Amino acid sequence: MTLTQQAPAPHIHPRAESPQTADQAVLIVHGRDRTGIVAAISAVLGRHGANIVSLDQYSDNPHGGAFFQRTVFGRADLKAALPAIEADLRAELAGGFELEYTLRDLSAPKRVAIFASKTDHCLLDLLWRHRRGELPINIAMVISNHAHSADEVRSFGIPFFHVPSQGADKSAAEAQHLQLLTGNVDFIVLARYMQILSADFIERVGVPIINIHHSFLPAFIGADPYAKAAHRGVKLVGATAHYVTEDLDEGPIIEQDVVRVNHAHTVAELRRRGADVERDVLSRAVLWHAEDRVIRHGNHTIVFQ
Repeated sequence: MTLTQQAPAPHIHPRAESPQTADQAVLIVHGRDRTGIVAAISAVLGRHGANIVSLDQYSDNPHGGAFFQRTVFGRADLKAALPAIEADLRAELAGGFELEYTLRDLSAPKRVAIFASKTDHCLLDLLWRHRRGELPINIAMVISNHAHSADEVRSFGIPFFHVPSQGADKSAAEAQHLQLLTGNVDFIVLARYMQILSADFIERVGVPIINIHHSFLPAFIGADPYAKAAHRGVKLVGATAHYVTEDLDEGPIIEQDVVRVNHAHTVAELRRRGADVERDVLSRAVLWHAEDRVIRHGNHTIVFQ
């Protein structure tokens, strides 16, 4: 369908709760490193009868540098216990620790909107992985500036919205995007969406945006990177998944990968090999973001795999 101003907000289809995450939460902590952080967090969780399932941490300098920690913990009746756990954490971390934290119930998957254009291999790969239960997300909607993939998307039971976007002025399309997205999604994935998002849209939408770039950044930025790569006689082609910022293709990188090629490969073969890498890189980035494994720090990321 083509969106009109009267179109209702999309219905968000819930996924079945995973038995592995039904009574588990993830805690992300970051800030200035100092003695006692891990002990303090563990003590809070222990007081509430929580069992630590996994704990990953990283410090770029143990003497007052930046500290990052991801903790997954579980306990019976977690939903009822979370408010008390969070209040205790807030009180504990306020006592001299220069830390920020987020706490999330893993039984509630993050809601995502996927943006796509004519090239649909990344879009269909995400839909397929989601249907197989490989991605712990709720795909709230697919938005495209072309209508050709509508039937395929709807065959997965996902709402599809056609929002044309042409010319230099994207304001009308972005207003329609915001009508669909506001309050309905936790992050956005650009699955080879071949339109540039304005700085105003990025600010107003207010959720993380993940893009897949069909080259190994920073090489071959812009249109038709595989033709540029073939012209240069490259021996590797790759893909980069990164967060979107106002600076085109320069946001914090989440994941990258490459595949070997040689002088005999045509541009078409480079595109085919590159498409395989794009699918894998984007799906890993979406999975890690959905599981709160990625912490942004300046213009780079800490990724706990």
